[in-house]
Amino acid sequence: MLPFVDLSTGINPHSYPLFDLPATSLWRLPEAGRGRELTEIAAGTYGAPSPANVAAAPGTQILLPRVASLVRPGKAMVLGPTYAEHARAAAIAGHEVIETSNFEALAEADLAIIVNPNNPDGRIVERDRLLALAERLRAKGGLLVVDEAFMDVGPRQHSLAGDVEQGGIVVLRSFGKFFGLAGLRLGFALSNAWTVERLDSQFGPWAVAGPALEYGIRALADIGWQDAMRASLTEASTRLDALFGRFGVPVAGGTTLFRYLSLPDAAGLFSALGGAGVLLRHFADRPHVLRAGLPGSEQEWQRLESALAEWALGREDQTKGSKR
Repeated sequence: MLPFVDLSTGINPHSYPLFDLPATSLWRLPEAGRGRELTEIAAGTYGAPSPANVAAAPGTQILLPRVASLVRPGKAMVLGPTYAEHARAAAIAGHEVIETSNFEALAEADLAIIVNPNNPDGRIVERDRLLALAERLRAKGGLLVVDEAFMDVGPRQHSLAGDVEQGGIVVLRSFGKFFGLAGLRLGFALSNAWTVERLDSQFGPWAVAGPALEYGIRALADIGWQDAMRASLTEASTRLDALFGRFGVPVAGGTTLFRYLSLPDAAGLFSALGGAGVLLRHFADRPHVLRAGLPGSEQEWQRLESALAEWALGREDQTKGSKR
């Protein structure tokens, strides 16, 4: 039996090239100097004001409840629908959590959370609107958290990474998605120096494992690879749009790492492709939408095409049968 083609994630199927790690990254505790080198490179790559504005962590997931705890328990509002873990993390931190689709309502929160670009639909909130919201929240001691997990492939002019020293802003950046190395568990919180110091003190020494340090340092500094990968992902997502379009599946948004599909028979498509060994992301609370990641090889592209063709043929047969 062929393995599943897993298109259910937004992780780049073409990872940063693997290399031989120095043995010391496994034999010894991580050196403080390597940690400083990582935050220096991350600050430059992401556009933070300085390394003092960057806290490195073993994945952004572990940062979520810690960041939510930076403000005392109150009202947390999440701009949704979006990644569900933000609401869960805010609840863990003691907040009353409300999901809203109204951007303006976020000004009423003590903690406002926005995923930008959004997962799963790719929605973008412009930088000037985010800064205006941050100013309103900061005036009352609130906090704006912007999860930029997919900003590596998003419109970087709308990133708040360069604005974090103003205070009242935390930007989250994920390493594993764009670089295709999610198993390393590496992520960053960008904020003003005082907040970064507070987060670092919670983690203590050796928060980031030696192998993750080595990959983070090399990959974040490799601007040539990043630029070439962005171009490659753009081509692949265009190809994916065209493939879905051939079989009448409308693409309603997304990023170049995943596409957002909206159609009445989303559940039927999900089931048919799953039966053919191709996994998409289905949302129980939004039965009409799906998210599709990128195939990682020509064989996977062919299997997706064959599964879509079989699904489309089945729909055509059903339509003919209903007319008899």
